[in-house]
Formats: sequence, structure tokens, C-alpha cells
Amino acid sequence: MKKRFFLFVCLFLASVSLFAQRDSLLVKPVAESTPKTYEVKSAIEVESLVPMFLTGGFHFCIGYRFYRFRIRLSVINGGHYDAEPAGIKNSSNDFKRFYKTSPGVFFGYNIWRNLELYTYLELHTFQIEQESTGICKDLHSTDTGLGISYQFFIGKIFYVQPGFHLYLRADKRLDFGPVIYSIPNVDFSPVLRLGVRLWSKSK
Repeated sequence: MKKRFFLFVCLFLASVSLFAQRDSLLVKPVAESTPKTYEVKSAIEVESLVPMFLTGGFHFCIGYRFYRFRIRLSVINGGHYDAEPAGIKNSSNDFKRFYKTSPGVFFGYNIWRNLELYTYLELHTFQIEQESTGICKDLHSTDTGLGISYQFFIGKIFYVQPGFHLYLRADKRLDFGPVIYSIPNVDFSPVLRLGVRLWSKSK
């Protein structure tokens, strides 16, 4: 009787052990949800106003994101891109305005998902050309303003960021003999940046 009881206990324990092993194989760990691109704790990104390369210039920018805040450092050269049409209330149609190599710093905040509102300070050097004479002169301007743009991510690394910039500046003038050039106090310009998120850390 004792042998039968012992055998029964052994078979019962063996069957329980087999069922436990089977259940452990069937149970899979719950995968952690992948954070959204706008939910990272911190990130390093590089980007560029690609159209500047099409006009013989360049633009590079590196940025650091901390939660919703982002700071960026940039350098731009517009090549033969004429920025004068972006000006509001231009003084004359006889002038063109080109970006020479100029630095800038941007401070942004994501107000919703990847929608970023930012301000900036750019130390621009413009080359002003009088078309009728071909005379060129440099003009230095400290520009500030507001920008808004949205990061459209392709996967988790690459992104396209279209937006709009409103530039504000103080009065500046250049003497071209009988004609005085006055740089517009306000520029309104669309922008298109392509970027790469080099590194990120989740919350």
C-alpha cells in the first residue's frame, strides 16, 4: 500500500513538473513598447537646409534634445541664393542679397508631438549686389525671430523637417552712390531641412 501511494505521489509530482515546464515555454515576456520619436529623454541630431547645396552654398546644424527642449548650432552659406525676395517692403528691385558664411543658435520646444516652436539668433553677413552696376558690398546683421516646423520621421533615424521662419532685424543701410540700400526689417521664408538622429536615450 505504501509503495502504491509513493508511486502515485511520484507520478503526480512528475506530471505537475511537466505541466509547469510546458506553461513556462508558452508564456512569453511582454515586449516593452517602443517609445515614439517625440518621447525620447535626450537625443543628438544633425541636419541641413539641403536647398543651400543646390545654389552652391552649404548649411550644417547639430542639435541636442532634452525631453521637449532642443538647442541647435548652425552655420550657413547661401551661395548664389538670393534672399532679397523673402524680405517684406524691399527698398529696391535693383539689389540682390546673398548669405555669406554665418553662424547661428536656435532654441526650440516641442509644443505637440514633433511640432517645434523655436527662436534663434543669427549673426548674418550678407553680400549686397547692385544689379545695374555689379558693385557688391558686405552688410552685417544680427537677426532674430520665430520659427515653426515639424519633424516627419522615416523610421527612427531619418527625418524631413519643413517649416517657416520669420526674421526680424534692425535698420541697416549701404551707400551705393546716388542710391541707398536698406535691408528689410522682416523676412518671411519657408525652410526644408533633412536630418539624422545619431543617438537617443529613452525616458
